[in-house]
Amino acid sequence: MSICPKNKSSKSRRDKRRANWKMKIPNLVKCSKCGAYMMSHRVCKACGSYNKRQVIEVD
Repeated sequence: MSICPKNKSSKSRRDKRRANWKMKIPNLVKCSKCGAYMMSHRVCKACGSYNKRQVIEVD
């Protein structure tokens, strides 16, 4: 058996469900060590630090 709708959904009702699939701008914060903008809870790509500690070496 497959799913079979009881009544037809109109195009506007169907498209209202899909209206919230838009992309969001990522939340950027300043790095506490170098001041560059980065995504929160991630290693800074500019200086390689996380939570004021050097994690990776950046050239």
